[in-house]
Amino acid sequence: MHAYRSHTCVALRPANVGETVRLSGWVHRKRDHGQLLFIDLRDHYGITQVVLDSDARDFRLAESLRAESVITVTGQVVARSAETVNANLPTGGIEVRVADLVLQSAADELPLPVFGEQEYPEETRLKYRYLDLRRERTHRNMMLRSQVISSLRRRMIDQGFTEFQTPILTASSPEGARDFLVPSRIHPGKFYALPQAPQIFKQLLMVAGFDRYFQIAPCFRDEDARADRSPGEFYQLDVEMSFVTQDDVFAAIEPVLEGVFREFSTHVVTPAPFPRIPFAESMLKYGNDKPDLRNPIVITDVTEIFRGSGFGLFARQVEAGSVVRAIPAPGAGGRPRSFYDKLNDWARSEGAGGLGYVVFEGGEAKGPIAKNLDPERLAAIRAQTGVKDGDSVFFAADKPASAARLAGLARTRIGQELGLIEEGTFKFCWIVDFPMFEYDEDAKQVIFSHNPFSMPQGGMEALQTQDPLTINAFQYDIVCNGIELCSGAIRNHSPETMLEAFRIAGYPPEEVERRFGGMLNAFRYGAPPHGGLAPGVDRIVMLLADEQNIREVTLFPMNQKAEDLMMNAPSEVSAKQLRELHIRLALPEKKPTPAS
Repeated sequence: MHAYRSHTCVALRPANVGETVRLSGWVHRKRDHGQLLFIDLRDHYGITQVVLDSDARDFRLAESLRAESVITVTGQVVARSAETVNANLPTGGIEVRVADLVLQSAADELPLPVFGEQEYPEETRLKYRYLDLRRERTHRNMMLRSQVISSLRRRMIDQGFTEFQTPILTASSPEGARDFLVPSRIHPGKFYALPQAPQIFKQLLMVAGFDRYFQIAPCFRDEDARADRSPGEFYQLDVEMSFVTQDDVFAAIEPVLEGVFREFSTHVVTPAPFPRIPFAESMLKYGNDKPDLRNPIVITDVTEIFRGSGFGLFARQVEAGSVVRAIPAPGAGGRPRSFYDKLNDWARSEGAGGLGYVVFEGGEAKGPIAKNLDPERLAAIRAQTGVKDGDSVFFAADKPASAARLAGLARTRIGQELGLIEEGTFKFCWIVDFPMFEYDEDAKQVIFSHNPFSMPQGGMEALQTQDPLTINAFQYDIVCNGIELCSGAIRNHSPETMLEAFRIAGYPPEEVERRFGGMLNAFRYGAPPHGGLAPGVDRIVMLLADEQNIREVTLFPMNQKAEDLMMNAPSEVSAKQLRELHIRLALPEKKPTPAS
């Protein structure tokens, strides 16, 4: 028999009754019944109950074991009596009568228990992450992550994509987020950077003629943490394709995402092709470019209804260039006044003046706004928003960007308060037709709106003949349940077109050559039309695991301050290391401690 195990802790069934077996694992839980000692023995695969009689040779040793000690047991498989069968365990029909027990590794007193799902402070969980990873939920999430990555990889290969690994040490990026820099020992004063994404390399792979590339790519950005973004590093399914249109990219990635979400969830998943929503439409109807389509509320523009109306506050704002957005609240008509006051207070906490509202109830319109609007305007609001008797409508009035933001947040808040968010679904959509440029009020000039390397719709002709603020880009996002899974674009592969786009955004040719000369030069030797995207692996797993924080699906995450509490990183290094790297520290002065 093997030195440590003949079976795993999930393998034994009633068919094994009578066999002598050997199991190894961790002491998950002990239950002392006086003459009998029960141990739930856990390994990576599952749990088996083992039992020792009080006259067993190793009974005293078993009694002394702390939880999470590692043991090996040898004994006979016996059937549990009918009343003790545990239907919640695959091995719940049997137990192992222990004839021999070997202590492989004794556990100290635990800083957090593995058994059970109690909530513990983040600091404790991250410092003892190896213990946290033994807990059922966390362990299950990490296995899900591994399985999702394997599925993504398999599906990409099945579609004819080839996996390549791009460099981790590269040049600092002049655009985008803040780089993580790596000092060079043999080139004093110079630095490598960890890649924010393999963007330039994957485009160069297309120039090199590889056609269909993918990679489960690590990316590094010195950004602050959020619930859906890890500080420091994350992984993405990086994809690039040659000789493709936007439709080709969509057709390639939709079955991959739909398939993965169907494989690992029982939720209803949006079937391909996913809905396509232009950016401008999304900003109007949903108040942002990451719409949660599980929420049925659709925002409408009612600016003209309030123009010249008796509700002076909105009328004056409209004349000054503001817009008015209406957010329906189905079924809110019967809610108490406190419901509306609570939403008003919430709007003020978001920096707005409040949320005006009209209640349609009993065949009439009620509320402060309704009193100042004539019946025709109230009827127009009902018609335009689609509300009926028993519904309410909230209003956000401000400059277009601010009104869209508040209306979008209010849509989410109202949907949650009224229980309108559809459960058990993953609703995908594409956001398309992002504007290529926008006007920067502070700089008083046209700047890039999103990705400067996207191909403008209409190409060079559009750049030379259209108002820049009317040009859209071949740029797109995938959104699922209000979470942006990725951005992508058909790339601008023409040096001349790229130089013209940057000129419009205020970059002279010599600056573009200095910053992006490597890519431009490559394009001058024959670049195919190409495009791609990069869905975030961490966010995909977070959705599938039904977790609210990306930390729950990351093996060894950092805390909110970008610290690894387990490995004590970042840490100071020795003076010798600094000398080898030709680095002298210029640390900020410590603030004096106030006198007590």
